[in-house]
Amino acid sequence: MPKMLHICKPGNETFLGRELELLGHTVPLRDAGFVISSGPSGHPAPELCFASATLLDPAEIEASSVNALAGAIADFTVVAFKDFRVSKPWPFFFDTGPGEGLPGRARSVEAEWRKRLAAKISRVARLATEELPQAMVEARGLYVFFTGFNRLHTAGRFVLWGQHRMRDDSLAPSRSYLKAEEAYGIFGLEPGSGELVVDLGAAPGGWTYSAARRGARVIAVDNGPLKGGALNNPLVQHLREDAFAYTPRAGGKADWLFCDMIENPYRVMELVQRWLAHGWCRRFVVNLKYGHVDPVALIEKVRNPRTGLGRHCSTLRIRALHHNREEITVVGEVRVRGQESGIRSQAR
Repeated sequence: MPKMLHICKPGNETFLGRELELLGHTVPLRDAGFVISSGPSGHPAPELCFASATLLDPAEIEASSVNALAGAIADFTVVAFKDFRVSKPWPFFFDTGPGEGLPGRARSVEAEWRKRLAAKISRVARLATEELPQAMVEARGLYVFFTGFNRLHTAGRFVLWGQHRMRDDSLAPSRSYLKAEEAYGIFGLEPGSGELVVDLGAAPGGWTYSAARRGARVIAVDNGPLKGGALNNPLVQHLREDAFAYTPRAGGKADWLFCDMIENPYRVMELVQRWLAHGWCRRFVVNLKYGHVDPVALIEKVRNPRTGLGRHCSTLRIRALHHNREEITVVGEVRVRGQESGIRSQAR
């Protein structure tokens, strides 16, 4: 069974381990910021909610000095590229768990590794880049993850699941703006100019502003006030109504449904189900707060192809985003009538 190391936010290790077990993995180790699993033979890395990256067949390295660690990583890199023709830039990352002093240790080892790699395979070393590869697609390169001051795991193949820190905007009414911006990257799509977005529970308008700044028309539904760049925006129609009671006019259909409300996640899910069942939207971005419910059970419910959101979707992705706090974000595209019913949760 192939070994994998999955990186996650500290505190999410138990959730990630349970998620993997539901997908048929054995989980021999959970520790601060990562989970190690063994998956079914012949299966690719599973698309996960709580993982931000998955290292495939990682090697464990332990040494007591910067030079020894860097030398071992350089030797590993040479072997990893032995049967791989390098003709374009390839990605590398030096990452750490939450341990004290690990970022500084990683920087020191990285600097020494660069020198050693240049001495061993100079042409390959010159093509190394810290640019992010495409998310949700297996990448060839080098990922180094420090789990301790003198211990790390490294792999020549890995998958990034799309989460990353977003840049704030001074006009954004709230930090929820960052979650919408990050979700577009997970989806691979974003609202476009002239498209119609319905934002349920919009106030103070972080997601509304995110769509409007791209030229989309937004119906913001909330009894509360809008603020910042969402307030008095010519592209925004603010309806002071109950988001759970609102329905589009007869024959109306939104390009996007947004929903980020502090409500029971199962109640929000029922609301979204209604929109999908009636065909009132083409795509959706929804946050589900799990502070008082089991998040793994919630994920199972969302994914269920018979009773969950999955039954309506051709594409469905669920993530614990970098900017999420005790919540998961679900993005999806509604299946066109007659389209094959299988959920495309893996990368296209």
